[in-house]
Amino acid sequence: MALQSVPSTVANKVGNAVSRLMRRKGGKPRVVIVVQNLPVPFDRRVWLEATSLQRNGYAVTCICPKAKGFDESFEVIEGVRIHRYTLPLDADGALGFLFEFVWCFLRTAMKLGREVATRGVDVLHVCNPPETYFPLAWLVKRLGTKFLFDHHDLSPEMYDAKFGDEASSIMRKGLLFLEKRTFRAADLVITTNESHRQIAVDRGSMAPDDVIIVRSGPDLERLELVPANPDWNDGKKFLVTYLGEICEQDGVAHLVRAMVDVRDRHQRDDVRCVFMGGGPHQQAVKEYSESIGADDVCHFTGRVSDEVLCEVLSSADVGVDPDPLTPWSNQSTMNKIMEYMYFELPIVSYDLKEARVSAGEAALFAPEHTEASLADSIVKLLDDPESRTKMGRIGRERIETQLSWEHSEPHLLEAYGRLVGKTQ
Repeated sequence: MALQSVPSTVANKVGNAVSRLMRRKGGKPRVVIVVQNLPVPFDRRVWLEATSLQRNGYAVTCICPKAKGFDESFEVIEGVRIHRYTLPLDADGALGFLFEFVWCFLRTAMKLGREVATRGVDVLHVCNPPETYFPLAWLVKRLGTKFLFDHHDLSPEMYDAKFGDEASSIMRKGLLFLEKRTFRAADLVITTNESHRQIAVDRGSMAPDDVIIVRSGPDLERLELVPANPDWNDGKKFLVTYLGEICEQDGVAHLVRAMVDVRDRHQRDDVRCVFMGGGPHQQAVKEYSESIGADDVCHFTGRVSDEVLCEVLSSADVGVDPDPLTPWSNQSTMNKIMEYMYFELPIVSYDLKEARVSAGEAALFAPEHTEASLADSIVKLLDDPESRTKMGRIGRERIETQLSWEHSEPHLLEAYGRLVGKTQ
């Protein structure tokens, strides 16, 4: 046993020496952020983290996949170095996702290895989903690198929400295994809310002091309230909007059906809904909307620029989060809610635990978890301009005083200060 510990001890000493040398040489702690779910800078949370660290004395590199509009293999934006790799296919089904995970792991390992060899890495910062990168953490930790796990999502719960009755118990056990191993490898965990923090402690066996909440929140400098553009209403009096990636578990079809209910059961021909966002299920939901004759009330833009995003949210009357009640949605913080509040939009949502934590009195929560109740709540708000104005002001105040990124950044810097021994 003693003999087996010698190589590890030597490797740690050598790694610490290399890490100190690289810091003296470059003057800054070196950070590599790995994200597979979305490219940067499109992934807003990751980009805010990267640029915050860069501004506060860290040298930051991101490794992520390419996507439409983000197809440069290497570029530097706002001082952050970005390495991207090509995804050879759009994953669909178990085999497709397995291939994607293996491909992304290998491409990431190659790029991380190059960073370790040429620049040195003080902190490896890995964002989930998926939780497949802990073997890389094991390797670089032997060189003195710290491993920070950025716990964005509840992968087992998200899997159940996505596949429902078709979910495999074997697959879920596999996701729980990967999650457990990732928590076990982490020197520190940052997570998005108290629900996730509790899972890290209970299911991940993390010490409570080693899990720091870094909430996702809008960047007040990136977003801007602009004059409303009536073109988005397409001649209708009211504009409802949805913002976000459209995945199977996000319940966007619920909102499509709710808008048909607004039109037909409530006999309202004065309401239009604009859906902003791409994602793997976007085309399917768009085609579904067309198939049920919702074209006159539902318009899909795909992914949009920040300028278009600001214009639509500045023009809308109500923002909707249609995530249905599941263990995943109930415990997740949805970025769209914070962005609605920044633009003083009253919100309609199903009654979800973390949605209440985020929105508070800025949202009207549908009393039943049905699309009819969602439609009723939308109509109720549209017919009550005084409540819309009041809720919008409450939401904007919550963002400015509690929930914008400037309130989360100190917690991120606290976590990094612990990892690299840097006083912030």
